[in-house]
Amino acid sequence: MGHNASVEQIEIREVTTHEALQIQRIGSPVLDVREPEEFAGGHIPGAVNIPLGRLEIEVDAHPAVVERALRERPIVVYCLSGGRSARAAAALLRRGFANPVSLAGGIMAWEGDGHPVAVPG
Repeated sequence: MGHNASVEQIEIREVTTHEALQIQRIGSPVLDVREPEEFAGGHIPGAVNIPLGRLEIEVDAHPAVVERALRERPIVVYCLSGGRSARAAAALLRRGFANPVSLAGGIMAWEGDGHPVAVPG
C-alpha cells in the first residue's frame, strides 16, 4: 500500500473500531475532528468535537482533552473515513501528545462494524 511517506514522514498508528472501543473503555478521550454539522449528524458516543481546522488552537484548552488525556495516554482521533484524522493525529504528536491514534475507516467503519452512534438532542 506504499503509504510510508505519510503525513510529514510521521507514522500514525491506525486502530480498528474494536481497538478504539477498548482504548475508550480505559478512559482515554475520543476526538471527532469533523465539522460541527457532521458531528451533529451522528458521532461515537462520548466523543469530543474539535474540527481539524481549529484543533491546534483549541486542543490545549479543551478540558476533556487536557484533564483526561494527560498527554501520555492514547487518544483516538476519527473523522468520516480516516483522512482528516491522520492529519489531526500528526498535529497532536507535534503538540506533545504521546500516543494519538487514528481510527481506520473513520465513523463509516464504526457504523459498518455495528457500533452505536449518538445523535445529539
